[in-house]
Amino acid sequence: MSKLKTLRNYVNGTFTDAVDGRTVDVIDPTTGEVYATAPLSAQTDVDAAMAAAAAAFETWRDATPSQRQLALLKIADAIEAHAEELVAVESRNTGKPLALAASDEIPAMVDQIRFFAGAARMLEGRSAGEYMEGMTSIVRREPVGVCAQVAPWNYPMMMAVWKFAPAIAAGNTVVLKPSDTTPDSTVLLAGIIGEILPPGVLNVICGDRETGRMMVEHAVPAMASVTGSVRAGIQVAASAAKDVKRVHLELGGKAPAVVFEDTDIAKAVEDIALAGYSNAGQDCTAATRVLVHESIHDEFVAALARAAAATRTGLPDDEDVVYGPLNNANQLKQVSGFIDRLPAHAKVEAGGHQVGDKGYFYAPTVVSGLKQDDEIVQNEVFGPVITVQSFSDEADAVRKANGVEFALASSVWTKDHARAMRMSRALDFGCVWINTHIPLVAEMPHGGYKKSGYGKDLSAYGFEDYTRIKHVMTSLEG
Repeated sequence: MSKLKTLRNYVNGTFTDAVDGRTVDVIDPTTGEVYATAPLSAQTDVDAAMAAAAAAFETWRDATPSQRQLALLKIADAIEAHAEELVAVESRNTGKPLALAASDEIPAMVDQIRFFAGAARMLEGRSAGEYMEGMTSIVRREPVGVCAQVAPWNYPMMMAVWKFAPAIAAGNTVVLKPSDTTPDSTVLLAGIIGEILPPGVLNVICGDRETGRMMVEHAVPAMASVTGSVRAGIQVAASAAKDVKRVHLELGGKAPAVVFEDTDIAKAVEDIALAGYSNAGQDCTAATRVLVHESIHDEFVAALARAAAATRTGLPDDEDVVYGPLNNANQLKQVSGFIDRLPAHAKVEAGGHQVGDKGYFYAPTVVSGLKQDDEIVQNEVFGPVITVQSFSDEADAVRKANGVEFALASSVWTKDHARAMRMSRALDFGCVWINTHIPLVAEMPHGGYKKSGYGKDLSAYGFEDYTRIKHVMTSLEG
């Protein structure tokens, strides 16, 4: 048996174990076997990280925008230089295909960090002016302080970037907790970044849900930023309310892809299948809820089932696979449970089963014949499962698309420009793609409504979320 890898917290510029020595196992999802241990951080560890971040904030807040920009640009360069190592670690911890992690994630992460490096020098606001006789007013944008951040397990490296980059660019300091199932790449990132940032600006502590709760409820942070489940978001909001912390929540989605009768069926099927099965469907914007006009429903379902059958899941070093395993045993149980509990009127057109006898692989799945109030339509599966419903007209499409509690992302597939514009207005989601699904760019905001949470990631809006506004008024009379 090979020796287990040992992960450590990164606090105040130093790698350290949990004070009480407790650890949790880290599982390779391709085998289901333990390959590493990580600290199970408790209150003493959280206190130490918060103290380090608070001390660092006293000087980092005064770093000029150009100094913060330069640090972020160096971080982006360092990530590029360590790309091969980061991809290998990320793949081992998540089972992601190596080639896809290298081509899809590293370039995006580097680009996003460079965007926020530029944003650090581009804060905008009202010009100074006289709004009362004898008085001049100015508006300052300031960092909020220490930020407690909890990242999810579906994109550990990239979500770490989405958390720390805007916060640090705005002059804040960070205590970041990766998911207990995927801490490996975040710990590696901390060491790389720690060579560039002053000690205490970025601290990474490993742990479980209880560790996250301690972070959110801690007296030091001025802001809590969490990406996770609705249940977790509700708990965070309730905890933060006790001392009126600012909260930033991204809680998942149930993205509809609305396909009208005039669309190119072959192209829509190809793009939607890729947007539904990539990363094993473990993406809050994944195209996993398709609504198809009744006149092309059967043709579309047959084509999508063929696409699913042609989609491969497998080991990270297989360049022909589209996605790897589900992240953990609980997620495999959840995805399997949705299929096991399907109502009698539902039909599994493709997949619907685990693949192999080890690891957490699940077949690309298509389910048709569903009703709007079915569990699998209303709740986030977070797996390689695409559901298909039919609609009769535009109004019916809008009603069904909006008829869930999530409101993060959506797409419309049609050649009719006016219809696309009407739908983009009517769809109650934070993003509407037209004749595409899932592309993200650093310049545009990512965030939803309803139970998908509030606050924006990426873009100038995401950057501004990590600032506070202060009005300064001065008398002109001396």
